Amino acid sequence: MHAIQENWELIKETIKREYELSNVVYATWIKNLKFHSVEDHVVTISIASDQSHILEYIIRKYKDFFQVTICEMMNDFYEINFILENVANENSEEPAENTSSEKIDLYRQANLATKYTFDNFVVGSNNNFAQSACLAVAESPGEVFNPLFIYGGSGLGKTHLMHSIGHYILDHNPNMKVLYVNSETFTNEVIESIRSGNSSSMNKLRDKYRTVDVLLIDDIQFIIGKESTQEEFFHTFNTLYNNGKAIIISSDKHPKQMETLDERFSSRFQMGLPADIQPPNYETRVAILLKIAEPYNKTGSISNEIIEYIATNIKSNIRELEGAFNKLIAFAKINNKPITMELAEEALKDMIYPDKPKLITPTIIIQVVAEHYGVNAQDITSKKRNAEFVLPRQVVMYLCRELTDISLTNIGKILDRKDHTTVLHGVNKIEEQLATNSELAQHIEIIKKKIIPN
Repeated sequence: MHAIQENWELIKETIKREYELSNVVYATWIKNLKFHSVEDHVVTISIASDQSHILEYIIRKYKDFFQVTICEMMNDFYEINFILENVANENSEEPAENTSSEKIDLYRQANLATKYTFDNFVVGSNNNFAQSACLAVAESPGEVFNPLFIYGGSGLGKTHLMHSIGHYILDHNPNMKVLYVNSETFTNEVIESIRSGNSSSMNKLRDKYRTVDVLLIDDIQFIIGKESTQEEFFHTFNTLYNNGKAIIISSDKHPKQMETLDERFSSRFQMGLPADIQPPNYETRVAILLKIAEPYNKTGSISNEIIEYIATNIKSNIRELEGAFNKLIAFAKINNKPITMELAEEALKDMIYPDKPKLITPTIIIQVVAEHYGVNAQDITSKKRNAEFVLPRQVVMYLCRELTDISLTNIGKILDRKDHTTVLHGVNKIEEQLATNSELAQHIEIIKKKIIPN
């Protein structure tokens, strides 16, 4: 037995003591990690297969803790590698083939989430065209369907497919430079480069985005109306396209349906292939839930009746399906009860309304708007006139007027405004801005989707 294996529990306890980890942190992240092997001064640590979703986090947060502790205790230098248990059991001679820390580093540099791959993407009639197009692009990046424009509603799998493309390319050609980014991050980096006021900052930004082999940019609709960001992306797009690099874009709408989109963008987005994703049908929803339930169904703990119950009542998107399933599992664990139909109905009663429309109240609107703008709900309903509260308050007035039957007077009372003309002014103010302010229009659409997800 190797000394590291022999002292494994002591190594973990030393990490807990030296890095002052609390009992809950130690129990959650460190305690269940197992020694797998040591070869050529590389220590491989295994993680339970049903914890694949936290593999990347453990590597980023605790890899250095293990390396420093083991090197000090063994008085020798060791590299640290993490692997999922099922991979370790399948192929002990190549323990890091699919989930090595080196590959995790590659994924991290590309901003890819490890959990999104083609292997765990459930294909149905609603998304088979988009999945096939994504796989073709992954196999021949820059050569076919360039740019690939994936569009569809929120939570339908666009982001999953984009990450899958990145993973496939890096798994088959790790020397390619792949970069995934959402439009918000891209916008913030452009703003920061402009704010710095020096050319080197802007050159660094352009070097980052214009020298990649594959650029995946998510939710492109959010850069519309932001002139500097649009201009930067326009030139980035042209540079990559002219150099034969792969461009994959996602949006909530087809380019032709994006009313405020410049023609120069619309034409470029349609040069390759627009591929849509529709909401999953019943059969696909069942398949998705069965895939999610695989780790639990080894013991037969979740019946088909429960799967069908969720699939029948949660119809809008995959994100809500996952949320319902996770809530059911958490509810069963917290209450220490087996998963029965009765328990499922109790756990999901707040999420499932088979024949009952969601009641929209001012309280819900205030909470969602406050969360969206990062302010307290109490500040929106207070008399404070601070600039950061004025816009959210007016948005609440506008949405209460549009989404409920409540009178202006009662909206005013809820917001602690005695005169209903104040509410009318707020509503009119938002309506006027919506005619010219595309960014505000996007924010309000996002808030609406949070209030009425279906």
